[in-house]
Amino acid sequence: MTTALVILAAGKGTRMNSDLPKVLHPLAGAPLLIHAMQAGASLAPERTVIVAGHGADEVRTAVLAHDPEAQVVEQAEQLGTAHAAAQAREELAGFSGTVIVLFGDTPFISSDTLQAMLDAQATHDVVILGFEAADPGRYGRLVMQGDTLERIVEFKDADDTQRAITLCNSGVVACRSQLLFELVDAIGNDNAAGEYYLTDIVGLARARGHSATVVVCDESETLGINTRAELASAEAAFQARARARAFEDGVTLPAPETVQFAFDTVIGRDTIVEPNVVFGPGVTVESGATIRAFSHLEGCHVARGAIVGPYARLRPGAELSEDTRIGNFVEVKNAQIGEGTKVNHLSYIGDATLGARTNIGAGTITCNYDGVMKHRTEIGDEVFIGSNTMLVAPVTIGDRAMTGSGSVITSDVEPEALAIARAPQVEKPGMATKLLTILKAKKAKLQRGS
Repeated sequence: MTTALVILAAGKGTRMNSDLPKVLHPLAGAPLLIHAMQAGASLAPERTVIVAGHGADEVRTAVLAHDPEAQVVEQAEQLGTAHAAAQAREELAGFSGTVIVLFGDTPFISSDTLQAMLDAQATHDVVILGFEAADPGRYGRLVMQGDTLERIVEFKDADDTQRAITLCNSGVVACRSQLLFELVDAIGNDNAAGEYYLTDIVGLARARGHSATVVVCDESETLGINTRAELASAEAAFQARARARAFEDGVTLPAPETVQFAFDTVIGRDTIVEPNVVFGPGVTVESGATIRAFSHLEGCHVARGAIVGPYARLRPGAELSEDTRIGNFVEVKNAQIGEGTKVNHLSYIGDATLGARTNIGAGTITCNYDGVMKHRTEIGDEVFIGSNTMLVAPVTIGDRAMTGSGSVITSDVEPEALAIARAPQVEKPGMATKLLTILKAKKAKLQRGS
C-alpha cells in the first residue's frame, strides 16, 4: 500500500511569544516538525508534503535540510485544518494511495501507531487516531458503535452523556487520497471561528455511506506543543524515554537524570556515560566506550573501547577509531583519530588526520585557519608530538616522527625525524631583580600622580 504524508505546519504559535515558527522550536536537538517527519518516514512514504504558513521560508529550509525530496506548500491564509490539508492537493495529483495527515507540533506519535492506522485503513475508508484521556477536558469526543466511528462531537456541542466519553480525538487522519479531497471539498465553515475543520470529514463520510474507525494510542503520543512550558515538559518526557531506552539497550548511566540525549543519539551496549554528558544531533557511540563527565558530543562517531573526557568536546566530523583516548579539555573537530591514539589534555585537533598509536602532548594545537581558508594537518602512525606544539597547517608529520615541546612547526617533517622549531633561550643574570625595581618605581610614580 502506497502512502503519502501531509504534515500541517502553518501555525504561528502565538503563545510561544516568538518570531520563530512554532514547528521549528527545538526538541532534543531537532525542530518539532522533524520529529513528525521522522515518525512518518518509517512508513517509507512515496510523497511527503509540508503545509507551511508563518515563516514558510524558514520552514522550507529546515524541511529540505532533513529531506530534500519533501515538498513544501504554503497556506497563505490560515482558515482551518481542512483548508490546510487542501493545499497539498496539487502535490498529490495522480497519487491514489493512503494519505496520513499529521501535525507539525505533535512530535511523539510513534511509527507503530502510524502503521496501525495504515493497517486499519485497508478495511475502513476513514481512520481517526484517538486516545483515552485522563482528563478529557474540551477535547472532541469520539462516538463509537462497536468498531465503527459514528461521529466526532465537539465539547461545546456535546450533551452530558457524550461529555462522559473519555475516548478523544487527536486530529490525525488516514484516508485514501481521492476520498480525502472529495470530503475536504464538502466541508463548510459554518462555525463560530469561520474555519474549515478536517474532523468534519467523519460526519460527511458516514453520511455518504463510507466506513470510519478509530485507532487508539497512548495519550502521551498526542501531546501538542503550544507554549514554551509545554515544550519544556515535552523535553523532559523525551529525555525520560531516551534514558529508559538506553538502559534497555545495555548502557550504563550512573546519574541518568543529568544526561541529555538528542533525537537521533545511538549508543551501543556496555558503554558507560558518566554524569552531565550532553549529546547533540548526529552522534553514534559503539559498544564498550566510556564517555566521561561533562563532555559534549555532536555530529561524531566514537568507536569501540574509546574513552572521551572528562570535559571533552567532540564537534561535527570527529571520527574516533577503536581504543582512542580523548582527555580532559580536548576539542576535536572534523578530524579522524587513528586506533590507539591519545590526545590526553588541553589540545585542539581540527581539520586533521591522525594515524594509529600516536601521542599528542598537552596544549597541542592544529592551526587550521589562516583567516580565509581552512587547511589540514596530516600526522602519521606512532608519532610523538611534544607538549605545546603548534602545527601550522597545511603540514604533514611522517610516521614515527617527533616534535620538541614548544615548537611551531610550519614545514613537513619526514618520517622518523625530530623537529624542533623554537627560539634559543637567552639568560641575563640579575636582570629580573633590576626589572622588578624599575616596574615598582613606575607604579609608585603613577600612584602619586593620581
